[in-house]
Amino acid sequence: MIRTRGAVVLVSALAVFATACGSDSNSSDTTVAAVDTTAAAAVDTTAAAAETTVAAAAETTVAAAAAETTVAAAAAAGGKAGFILPDSKSSVRWESFDRKFITAACAAAGIECDIQNAEGDKAKMATIADQMITSGVKVLAIVDLDSESGAAIQKKAAEAGVKNIDYDRLTLGGAADAYVSFDNVAVGKAQGEGMIKCLAAKKPANIIQLSGSPTDNNATLFKQGQDEAIKAAVDAGDIKVVGAEAVPDWDNVKGGQIFEQLLTKAGGKIDGVLAANDGLSLAAQAVLTKNGLTLPTTGQDATRDGLAAILSGTQCMTVYKAVKAEAEGAVATAVSLLKGEAPTASTTINNKTADIPYVQVPVKAIFKDNVKDVVADGFVTKEELCTGDIAALCTAAGIS
Repeated sequence: MIRTRGAVVLVSALAVFATACGSDSNSSDTTVAAVDTTAAAAVDTTAAAAETTVAAAAETTVAAAAAETTVAAAAAAGGKAGFILPDSKSSVRWESFDRKFITAACAAAGIECDIQNAEGDKAKMATIADQMITSGVKVLAIVDLDSESGAAIQKKAAEAGVKNIDYDRLTLGGAADAYVSFDNVAVGKAQGEGMIKCLAAKKPANIIQLSGSPTDNNATLFKQGQDEAIKAAVDAGDIKVVGAEAVPDWDNVKGGQIFEQLLTKAGGKIDGVLAANDGLSLAAQAVLTKNGLTLPTTGQDATRDGLAAILSGTQCMTVYKAVKAEAEGAVATAVSLLKGEAPTASTTINNKTADIPYVQVPVKAIFKDNVKDVVADGFVTKEELCTGDIAALCTAAGIS
C-alpha cells in the first residue's frame, strides 16, 4: 500500500516539484536527479536522503509510478494469492491449523493472501474462486471437493492468467501448475502397518476398512497404501477384511452409520478398524463403545481428540502430517509462481493432464510412545491435550 505523508503540505509541494521538473509524475523517477534546484537536490532516487517536504512529495510520486508496474512489483516484493479450504467438518485441521499456518507464512513472505472456506459446498467454492480472480489474485490454491468441480475452477483461473496450486488434494484433469501435499500413499501404508502392529497379538484378525470420500483422490491413495501394507498379512491369512466401505464427503456422522451397518453384518466379530482419519476413527469408537467393545483403530491428522484417544488406549495410532510444513510449502510455491519462477520440487506427479511439480511433505506414524513428538513439534500444545483425565496419561507418556 502506498502512503503519503503530510497530505496538506504535499499538494503544494507536488505543484512546486512538477513545475521545477517540467514533466508529469510518471517520469519523476528519471528527472529528479537532473533538476538543479535546492528542492530537487534533496530528492535522491533512493529516497533515503529525503529531508524536505519537496523530497517527500518526490518519493510519493516515484512510488506511485512504480506501483503501476504490477508484474514487477509482484515479482520483487509480493503479490496476491487466494487459498480456498474445503470445509470445517471433515477435520479440525483446516480451520485450526492450515488457516493460521498459511496466514503466518504469507506474512513472512510479504504477500497478501485471501483465505476462505467453501464449507463443503462446490457452488460456494466456485463463487469464492470467481470473487478472488476478480479481486486480483495472481495465484489460486484450492483443496478441491472433487476433481470435476476443482478442474472447472482451475480452467477458469488459467484463462484469466492466474496460476493454480493443488493444495493437499490432487485435482485429476485439472490445470494446476504445482501440487503441494504429503506422500498420501505413505499415509495409507503407515495406517496399514500400524493396524498390523496393533493386532500383533491377535492372529487371525478380522478388520473393517473405513475409507474416506470416494470423490477425494487422497482417499483413493490412502486406501492404496493401506492395501499394499496389509497384502502380505491378508495373503498369509493373518488378517481378513470382513467389511469395507468409503464414507461420502468424509462425513463423520455418515461414517458412524456406515460402520455400524458393517459391524452388524460382521456379527460384531471384528478385532480392529482400519479407519482413514481421526474423525472416522472416533465415529467408529463411539459405535464400538455402544456395543461394549474396545478395539484398536487407526487414524490420521494427529488431532487433539485422536491423540487423547491414543493415550486412553482406544485409538491405536494416527498419522502425523506436519501441516505447518505443508502450508509453508504452498506459500513458497505461490511466491515462486508470482515471480514467474518454477516451484522448487523434488519430484513430479501426473494429474491426468500433465506431469506437474510435486512439493512432497513427509509423514510420521504416531503411537502412544511417541505422542510426545507431536506436542514437541508444537502442532498440539500440552495445555490443549493434557486436560482432565488425560493429564495423568500425558505424564506417563513423557509429555512435558
